[in-house]
Amino acid sequence: MKLATKNNGSRDGELMLVSRDLSQAVSAADICPTLQAALDNWDELQPKLEARYQQLNDGQCNGAFEFDQKMCHSPLPRAYHWVDGSAYVNHVELVRKARGAEMPESFWTDPLVYQGGSDTFLAPFEEIKMPTTDWGVDFESEIAVITDDVPMGVTAEQAQGHIKLLMLVNDVSLRNLIPGELAKGFGFYQSKPSSAFSPVAITPDELGESWKEGKVHLPLVTHLNGECFGRPDAGVDMTFNFPTLVAHAAKSRPLGTGCIIGSGTVSNYDRSAGSSCLAEKRMLETIEHGKPLTPFMQFDDIVRIEMFDLRQNSIFGAIEQRLVKS
Repeated sequence: MKLATKNNGSRDGELMLVSRDLSQAVSAADICPTLQAALDNWDELQPKLEARYQQLNDGQCNGAFEFDQKMCHSPLPRAYHWVDGSAYVNHVELVRKARGAEMPESFWTDPLVYQGGSDTFLAPFEEIKMPTTDWGVDFESEIAVITDDVPMGVTAEQAQGHIKLLMLVNDVSLRNLIPGELAKGFGFYQSKPSSAFSPVAITPDELGESWKEGKVHLPLVTHLNGECFGRPDAGVDMTFNFPTLVAHAAKSRPLGTGCIIGSGTVSNYDRSAGSSCLAEKRMLETIEHGKPLTPFMQFDDIVRIEMFDLRQNSIFGAIEQRLVKS
């Protein structure tokens, strides 16, 4: 099932169902007004939503209309909980290598996560507004899952069943603000502004065989100003799968329905696949040349993030954002 939120001017938008090929959509507001409300009553409402989704794909749904990705907000325009991980530990290892630091062995067994702001997500085609480029504006192409209620102390095996939806993320980062914040020993805040998510969220079954072992086994494609920046495979080199990330987040607290958990920047050891953020490319340049050559985002730069199935059909729609001066 594919779901989206129409940006109708209200804070939480209007729930829509989107056809598998992303060509058609239909309102689901009569079944449930918003995606959060649908998740809150998932067991009761999923069969009704699935029935209409099937009708939509069969071309038998009254009220269907042409789907325009630009009409969408992020599937959850705001969420109770947004936690981002760093599941691709080779990426973390590279960050440390670039500054000559050793990586603790525990990073291979204990996931890194941080809790980000979830009250002001950006729409997938919304501009990224910043007062200056001096802050080192970067994109981070990621995948995320949305959970139902997750009990505290859940195991990774149990956590698999709590994953209800998947979507893509642009976790916007202000790289030049990060060192000063982390030096205080209290984590990210100013360096992590509003993130954006793909127009469409999907149930895991939509991925077929590409969803296995709690991972998405497909390339995540990023373009910067129309040129391919990277297409690393999200299922390769993912040290911690999504159930493990969910279980880690729920170690000392329950997670409420609608909790979003991100993968962190998708990254492969095979650097020929390119990168999913500017920082990684700059790290590789520093290792090879002694200094970074690629700048962070400049005003009017456009980043586009998308994932395609084995037939090269877009799965989630695209995140496409221009950096503009606020």
